[in-house]
Amino acid sequence: MSDFCPVLWSEEPTPENVQDCRECGLYEHGTRMIWGEGNPDAPIMIILDNPGAREDRAGNGMVCGTRQTLQQATHDVGLKMDDLYVTFILKRKPVRAYDKDQVRQICIRHLAQQLQTNKPKFILCLGNVAVQSFFQKPEAEVKTLRGNWHDVHGYQTAVAYHPLAVRRRPNLHALFLQDLAFVAERYHSTLTNN
Repeated sequence: MSDFCPVLWSEEPTPENVQDCRECGLYEHGTRMIWGEGNPDAPIMIILDNPGAREDRAGNGMVCGTRQTLQQATHDVGLKMDDLYVTFILKRKPVRAYDKDQVRQICIRHLAQQLQTNKPKFILCLGNVAVQSFFQKPEAEVKTLRGNWHDVHGYQTAVAYHPLAVRRRPNLHALFLQDLAFVAERYHSTLTNN
């Protein structure tokens, strides 16, 4: 029996200078800004495309399927919650159509601010949208980039499938675990070498 139990990661407060950001237009969708979750000083920054649900319809905190899958996999490969910080290309959850390319180009500046502040040792991009946005290559795909380290903007970066894709396509689960183990191995080797 596994000792794993998903938990609601604590949120890092959105910096005051961007709390009321209206540049990309997503504020009109009525969702709140989520800057990041987990340990802001963590050595591993995980980048997803946008925040998922953190509350149910009644406003009670919940762990969505994406977070459950991610937390289970990181637990299975020996990473602790304190090792991880999760953030997003878009800081608000879109709920209707929007100009994806334009919004991502605007919102990536917030991620650049986070990188300067948090200074992670490693980055893990989950899903094609996050990979394409962070790598600044619209043709980039997880399936061709996974299993290797990439120098992106000066950061050691790995990629894996999005946890939601893993939930929908169970055949990706083993690959997802491989990719997280790949990151965990590099991280743990830096601990033993210091």
